[in-house]
Amino acid sequence: MRPYPLSVQLYSLREECKKDFIGTLKKVASFGYHGVEFAGLHGHKPADIRRIINDLGLKATSVHGSILTAENVSQIIDEAKILGYTRYISGPKPEYIDSYEKTLKIAESYEKSANLLKKAGLAFGVHNHEWEFNRVFNGKTPHEIIREKAPSVFFQLDTYWIKVGNSDPAAIIRKSTGHVPLLHIKDGLLTQERVMTAVGAGKMDWAPIMDAADASGVEWLVVELDACKTEMARAVKESRDWLVSKGYAKP
Repeated sequence: MRPYPLSVQLYSLREECKKDFIGTLKKVASFGYHGVEFAGLHGHKPADIRRIINDLGLKATSVHGSILTAENVSQIIDEAKILGYTRYISGPKPEYIDSYEKTLKIAESYEKSANLLKKAGLAFGVHNHEWEFNRVFNGKTPHEIIREKAPSVFFQLDTYWIKVGNSDPAAIIRKSTGHVPLLHIKDGLLTQERVMTAVGAGKMDWAPIMDAADASGVEWLVVELDACKTEMARAVKESRDWLVSKGYAKP
């Protein structure tokens, strides 16, 4: 399928978003991104943001948020319909999956969330960090337990944290075929510290990852940099430019 459309997780640009959310959206569009993944609207109304991204030619690919509850589900569904995305994503803190029993509990909550959103035409996804892969309970990683016990969820696999968790991103992507529409793309020194670089300037081996993506039904690449040694906006732009130059992302 490559080259892929390219989105950016706006958490990467959170400091810029706090100061000037609309200006940051304009900057992302000027860099050549096709979509944005929201992590809050910084006080703006969903309808206003929808008009702005439409004018900029951006698509709302997805959103990251907290786990669904009876109190927030209606608001989540309403905002999704206004902003135009169908994929809502959450993920466990490390203390939520530090035992087999806790992992079963979080998997159950994810399955309930997925079924709840499905009624509204939305999909619920799980984003990982390294802690889903660097521990084992009853012979399975937390990621494997969640995949088995929450069959209705999709996965937004964070390729970098899979690698930091001592697993093979390409192998995990292939095992998730049909359930991994979005990949988080980041690069860095592959250490527990949040020291990252623009995509292409770190230690990630992207060729096998992209081969696996092609075989597994991936639809979007989503750049996310938790932190960076260089100025963040520059790294976000350089990430896009490198992915395009390698033929992994659409111009």
